[in-house]
Amino acid sequence: MRVERAGAESRAGWLLTAPYALFLLTFAAYPVVFALALVLLRWDLVTPPTFAGLDNVRHLATDGRFWQAVGNTFVFLAIHVPLQIVVALGLALALDRPLALRAFWRAAFFLPVVISGAVVAILWNALYATDVGLINELLARVGLAPVPWLTSPATAMPAIAAMVTWKNVGFYVIIYLAGLQYVPRSCQEAIALDGATAWQRFRYLTLPLLLPQTLLVVTLSTINGFQLFIEPYVMTGGGPLRRTYSIVLYLYTNAFSYQKMGYAATIGVALAAMIGIVVAIQRRVLGADRS
Repeated sequence: MRVERAGAESRAGWLLTAPYALFLLTFAAYPVVFALALVLLRWDLVTPPTFAGLDNVRHLATDGRFWQAVGNTFVFLAIHVPLQIVVALGLALALDRPLALRAFWRAAFFLPVVISGAVVAILWNALYATDVGLINELLARVGLAPVPWLTSPATAMPAIAAMVTWKNVGFYVIIYLAGLQYVPRSCQEAIALDGATAWQRFRYLTLPLLLPQTLLVVTLSTINGFQLFIEPYVMTGGGPLRRTYSIVLYLYTNAFSYQKMGYAATIGVALAAMIGIVVAIQRRVLGADRS
């Protein structure tokens, strides 16, 4: 009797998990296997695919434009990830205090997260306009010269990084706000009575206790940064001088402008490997700090 009941429960379990397993195989496992297979093929979406061996891999290793896109992406990460941490943590600390309309401000900071990336890019394109943009208008009012935010190689990528930070900061603020709820108020009050300044309380109590949240923010913002696409695609098209050409934008160009599906898949596999390596290094370093 017990064996029959166990068998029935097992079958019920398999039936309940079957839709999820089918979804996982269809939208996760199959695309990965298909992408790995495309690495070995030459395919233009029109003619039948032909076997290319390791030609795509060899081309990737010597492709100067790909490595320029890699460098551009790492420049973006070097600006975006630290900026995201500082801004998100600062806003979370401000919103964690007694504040008029606190719920409103929390919702206001989160709102850009749910807006389409293309819409945000178009909006900031107008803000960054050299002649009529609001940002340069404000600079002119204080006597500063206009800045060619998106047309200068020196400022284009930092400008995009600032915009992406603004769009995503609300999500990371929520992560930090959740972490701040576990910072003991009694400990803060105790060290304040011992004469610790606000900076010392933050440096030696709050910040170490927020290390798990910081690790999560670093990991998610890094993965998100590696997938930078819609912002340079809409705002600069990869220019000026290809200084904002990201890895994903280069992948897209090869796939849908040049119809090099095999080479685009090779770029995608290389991108996945880079994300895995960088995130593993980050987690190891921050995990060592935590221990």
